[in-house]
Formats: sequence, C-alpha cells, structure tokens
Amino acid sequence: MGHNHEHTHTHEFKSLNRAFTAGIALNVAFVVVEFAVGFASGSVGLISDAGHNLSDVASLALAMIAFRLARVHASTRYTYGFKKSTVLVSLLNAIILLIAVGMIIAESIGKIIRPEEVEGGVIAWVAAVGVVINAFTAWLFMRDREKDLNVRGAYLHMAADALVSVGVVISGIVIAHTQWYVLDPIIGLIIAAVIIHATWSLLSDSIRLSLDGVPSGVIISDIESAIKSVEGVDGCHHLHIWAISTTETALTSHVVISDTAQMETIKRKIKDVLRTKSITHATLEFETTECTETDDAVIQ
Repeated sequence: MGHNHEHTHTHEFKSLNRAFTAGIALNVAFVVVEFAVGFASGSVGLISDAGHNLSDVASLALAMIAFRLARVHASTRYTYGFKKSTVLVSLLNAIILLIAVGMIIAESIGKIIRPEEVEGGVIAWVAAVGVVINAFTAWLFMRDREKDLNVRGAYLHMAADALVSVGVVISGIVIAHTQWYVLDPIIGLIIAAVIIHATWSLLSDSIRLSLDGVPSGVIISDIESAIKSVEGVDGCHHLHIWAISTTETALTSHVVISDTAQMETIKRKIKDVLRTKSITHATLEFETTECTETDDAVIQ
C-alpha cells in the first residue's frame, strides 16, 4: 500500500511538472509574438492581453517553484518543510493579477478618451492563436484543478484567457469591417472584469489560508460531529483546523473519552474518519470525562 501510494504521488508530480513546463514555454512564446504584433499595430487589446499573459507566465513559474518546494523534506528549523510556500505563492499570484488588472484598466480608459486606429484583421488572427494556446494550457491542468489551490489558479487563469482571446477575436473582426476602434479598449476593460472575477475566489482563499483559517470546503461543525460519532468518544473541544499547504490540512483537538484503555483504538478510528474528510495531519489530546468536569469547575 505504501509503495502504491508513493508511486501515485510520483506519477502526479511528473505529470504536473510536465504541465507547468509546457504551459510556461507555450505562453512565453505567445507573449513575445502578441506583444510585438500589438505594439506594431497599436492595439491596446493585444498589448493588455499580452501583459496579462505575461503575468500568467510569472504565476505559472511561481506555482511550479512552490510545487517543487512543497516536496522538500522537513528539517529541525522547518518542521513542515516548505509546504506553506504553496499558500504564499497563491496569494502572490492573486496580487500579481490585480496589478495587471490595474494596468489594463488605466491603458483602456486612456484609449477610450483618445481612440487610435488599429488593424482588426491582425488582432483577430493573433488572438485566435491565443485561444488555442490558452485552451490547451488550461486542459493540461483541468484534471488536477481540485487537488491544489495553485493548480486551480493556473487552470482558472488559462481558461479565462481563452475566453478573453475569443472576445479579442470578435472585436478584431468587428473592427476590420466597421472601423469602430473604440471597441479595442472596451475589450480591454472586459478582460479586466474577467480577470477580477476569475481571481476573486483565489484571492479570498489564499488570504484565508495565509491567516491559518479553515480551508474552503471544510465545515468545522461537520468535523466535530465526525469525531463525536466515533464509538467511545464522549465529546471534543479546542478544535483547530488549518492548511499546512494548498493540498494538506491539519487538525488539533482535545477528545473526551471514558475508557482510557481504548485510547489507541479510538485514536486510530478518529484518524481514519478524518482522512475521509481530507485531513491528513491530526494531533489529538485525550481527556477523561472526570478531568473535563474538574477543569470546568475550576473555570467557574
């Protein structure tokens, strides 16, 4: 069982490592081309989309670094290793995206005030390439998006970019036929709105985990009920749940039991139940009913 478990983790690591590497390489190449064409054609839509794609490259690179750091073994100075770096990177990625949004909004507003002529046909062709690259990169992360916050962030960014590129294609076609140049910065503002929408949950989840809050999807009352449902458990208190990384959740709790002779059996059952709730690190302190009543009397 241990060998199979390790083999599964090794396979997942190699698969995600390839996904990050391919995604970064494809997007770096596309950013260079898109920015060059956008600059040459004077399209703020292409330039802003290239800027956002550049932030995605940075996000993918940071996520890959955190993904690798999470596998660093624990030491006497870092007893959890560098697992928390995955949470810090997800927060940094969200901040990078918000900075990119600010730049896009400022540039788009300037172009609305002072519209400039752009080549709609060129915009449409370059953005069409972006649809393919972004959609393919999003597909690379689709299978594992629910397993890790950084992978989810990568998937959301690339899926949003694919949709944004579709919008740029449409605007390019319209501009080519109507010369309605103000549509280009309007698309820039739409891009900003899409990014904010896609980033909001990533930002809120990252802030919560950075503050050692309860991870999204974990309901503390359900965990408490699950512990109390174990035979031999009379109650629990001082329950704390937090994220060690974007994929691992920890718990500490005081557990009240009547029969100390069954303590090891109860502990094993509780940890088995917690694993079904995706809590992989549990530290339990056991108390007898008599001790709890004494503590309550002292507090009163």
